Amino acid sequence: MATDKKRYNIRISGLGGQGVVTTAHILGSTMDNAGKYASLVPFFGSEKRMAPVEAYVRASSEPIYEVGEVVYPDIIMIYHSQVVTHGKSYTMPFYTGLKPNSLIIINSEFNVLEEEDKQVLRDLNATVVQFDATKLAQKIAGTELATNMAMMGMLLGLTKLVTTEHIEAAVRERFLGTSFVSSGGTAMLDSAIEKKFKKKEQLLEANMNVIKWTFDMAAKVDLESGDLITQIDV
Repeated sequence: MATDKKRYNIRISGLGGQGVVTTAHILGSTMDNAGKYASLVPFFGSEKRMAPVEAYVRASSEPIYEVGEVVYPDIIMIYHSQVVTHGKSYTMPFYTGLKPNSLIIINSEFNVLEEEDKQVLRDLNATVVQFDATKLAQKIAGTELATNMAMMGMLLGLTKLVTTEHIEAAVRERFLGTSFVSSGGTAMLDSAIEKKFKKKEQLLEANMNVIKWTFDMAAKVDLESGDLITQIDV
């Protein structure tokens, strides 16, 4: 996958409580901090833990005039293997609409793709990067609630859209700022994350440690290798 694209259409699929929508918000702020552009749309139903959640982000170095669902993504992020194996997604199968030469990032320590899925992705010349983001979050931040930071770090590390400084400013605003207004479910998740840490500065440090770790992991991934799946051990 080329990493010099001017625009990425990103579809994020996961389960309630994994920070899918929070990721979209931070990605948008990160692009703004970098002097670039983004539009984002969350899509969720009952806001229950483990219920399907999707969010859509358009990130570009040029102005964006589109909003709404990303029907034809360049990048798909899968936050939980059940999105693939149990069909827990509003968009099924998970690769529906995927453009050729695209990127899929999956939070999993094992291969969750059936041979039929692999053939479709090979035909599209897609690249799949798999790693256990939840295990990494627990290892570095001490909580699975930082899974979304690991996924976002991998995405931004692979695409090189922004620097870690841009991300840190966005994460700081998200968790330490006062201008962000979240939904009820997202506010409850934020509260759970904050209770995990005694001070918000500790929360920021833990999140950034996860992001910087995944940046280093992403630097070792060769997206031009031609291999369909790159599995990264955590």
